[in-house]
Amino acid sequence: MFDISFLYEAKDVKDAIKKLVENENSEIVSGGTDVLIRVREGKDAGMGLVSIHNISELKGVSIENDGTIVIGAGTSFHDITNDDIIKKYIPSLAEAVDTIGGPQIRETGTIGGNICNGATSADSASTMVALDACIVLEGPEGERIVDIKDFYTGPGKTVRDRCEVCKCFKIKKENYENYFGYYFKYGKRKSLEIATLGCSVLVKLNATKDAIDDVKIAYGVAAPTPSRAVSAEEYVRGKKLVDKNLLDTFADKALSDMKPRNSWRASKEFREQLIKEMAKRSLVNSIRRAGGKIEYYV
Repeated sequence: MFDISFLYEAKDVKDAIKKLVENENSEIVSGGTDVLIRVREGKDAGMGLVSIHNISELKGVSIENDGTIVIGAGTSFHDITNDDIIKKYIPSLAEAVDTIGGPQIRETGTIGGNICNGATSADSASTMVALDACIVLEGPEGERIVDIKDFYTGPGKTVRDRCEVCKCFKIKKENYENYFGYYFKYGKRKSLEIATLGCSVLVKLNATKDAIDDVKIAYGVAAPTPSRAVSAEEYVRGKKLVDKNLLDTFADKALSDMKPRNSWRASKEFREQLIKEMAKRSLVNSIRRAGGKIEYYV
């Protein structure tokens, strides 16, 4: 049995907000793959749960007239992986969420919960950070849009107020068009594993496919929050693929941007090694997917 004071099934977003405002000791639940575990462990015992799981407006993927991709916060990982828009334009996000848990978790868990949980290990987070996603929140004061880079405030913490509902994520066309990506998750097991480290890279090559126009690299579990390696991105822009210093320097710059820590899953020193190696492999795979060649890396 779960120690909760009530479970309320919200009819729509405004109904959910109203219930949250009326009950100070309440929180949102959607898929429940994080919240119900906390309740079972006694961390949120006695809380009221406001379910947004069956609100249709929070589900699905669409594309707006200007090319902006909209992902409903209540969309399950399974539905994201199999969505035609995601597979066509941002397949690296499909790859990332397909590494989460097992089939049951991916069928139930939602991208909104994965992001709003605030965990740096969330597999969708680093790719969404690389994509410069925006988060649409609605609360008692109305709707607001937050850039994902400003969303996380610390381990397990975000700017979302308890009474705000995460409605959707928006990814502008300029942030995915002509980019090719790769998500690399390292864990002790291939499934049912929280990431020891996650790395997401997006690459845009020039017209002749021999130089990098732009790159975006983001990590999970390499810092207290999902973070971009900005100096690594700046270094590699405009570099020719034949430059044999490209990968090593890119990896060194990525490490200098991160703040790995010791934990029971891995030591700081091991994570430092992972940061560098995953930067290289993810960049190489992204370049190859974009049609470029790096002959000196096997």
